[in-house]
Amino acid sequence: MIKVENLSKHYRIKSGSKQDTAHSYSTLRDSMANGIKSLLSWKNKTASEWEEFWAVRDVSFEVKQGEVVGLIGRNGAGKSTLLKLLSRITEPSSGRITLDGKVGSLLEVGTGFHPELSGRENIFLNGAILGMKRTEIQAKFDEIVDFAGVEKFLETPVKRYSSGMYVRLAFSVAAHLETEILLVDEVLAVGDSQFQKKCLQKMENVSSSGRTVIFVSHNMSTILSLCSRCIFLKNGQLDFDSEPREAVRKYLEEAQPTTHFQRTLQRSGDPTITEGRLQTNEKEGSYQIDIKVTIESDYDIKSCINVSTRDSMAQQVGFSSIGSFNNEEMLDIKKGKNTFCFRMDGSNLAVGSYFLSLSLSITNVRYLDRCEDCFSFDIEKSPRTGTHRVFSQNWGLGSVELPMSKIDQPGTET
Repeated sequence: MIKVENLSKHYRIKSGSKQDTAHSYSTLRDSMANGIKSLLSWKNKTASEWEEFWAVRDVSFEVKQGEVVGLIGRNGAGKSTLLKLLSRITEPSSGRITLDGKVGSLLEVGTGFHPELSGRENIFLNGAILGMKRTEIQAKFDEIVDFAGVEKFLETPVKRYSSGMYVRLAFSVAAHLETEILLVDEVLAVGDSQFQKKCLQKMENVSSSGRTVIFVSHNMSTILSLCSRCIFLKNGQLDFDSEPREAVRKYLEEAQPTTHFQRTLQRSGDPTITEGRLQTNEKEGSYQIDIKVTIESDYDIKSCINVSTRDSMAQQVGFSSIGSFNNEEMLDIKKGKNTFCFRMDGSNLAVGSYFLSLSLSITNVRYLDRCEDCFSFDIEKSPRTGTHRVFSQNWGLGSVELPMSKIDQPGTET
């Protein structure tokens, strides 16, 4: 059982141009120099250099034993902060948390792995960090190894593992925790598509075993399939709490058409989709969806770009890709900033609202970056006839590959 009463967490952050970036770092020399400067200039500091940010504010709810609760909300809504508070990774600024049972957390897959240790040694090390006893790890060892599919490389240092092998083993250790309460933060987005299916099946088994689960995800279809109840956070506060289908419907109804977004670089240095623009055009009986993205990277790499299309009820409608089906078409991403433009054919989409998610990946190896529901747009009538379509997404039919190709600039002829 989980009981949260008037829970709040705030941080002091630098304002304006003094604010840290997600990708910044400093050397020991820089830290020492900045520390001395701070001591010398403390009299000149003003409160205006800092501002108070409430990540979670006055949140209250209860989760009964055996309930599987989905936690949804836009980026920055406070979902991950709430899970860290429940996991006791960070202390609340105010409020109270009551947890009845042993808590396990799947928050950041791979935390606690040591690159110089073998796969076998890291299973025991990571299991201990996650709260498992040695006898428990030994009892689960064969199951963990079989799930991850790394039995041939158990004695190899994990620094020599591929990225896909690394995340598979990390998830496998975390997923085999035996706890009364499990907190999960979007960890099903690891490995290739086949392994993701295994992850989803594992979470379904956990959710049906009578354990209490709080599950964070941007994938609404996963929320609908796993959860018996859903909580929606908005700007750090609890906006509504209801059954999953109603919660997802309200969540998606609040989304305004989004044709532009900006994001900060990932700490890992992996390629990041830092900016995107979407433009729709009805032309000569066709419905064109043009996408322009800026990708920043710390190194040269070839990658696929994928576009996942969902409808207003979070059902998967279509998939588009450059490079996933033909390696020769993979994006040639260079170190620094890269700009790419694409065109999707949406002529056969039904009337309704749509949400696009972008991802960069190396097929059957790993995802480099994910940007969930970063675009949204509405289709109101058929471009061919000018009248409303007969075919409606409310029918809940179909999943298709939507054609996509590279173009020079949005709105131009190919």
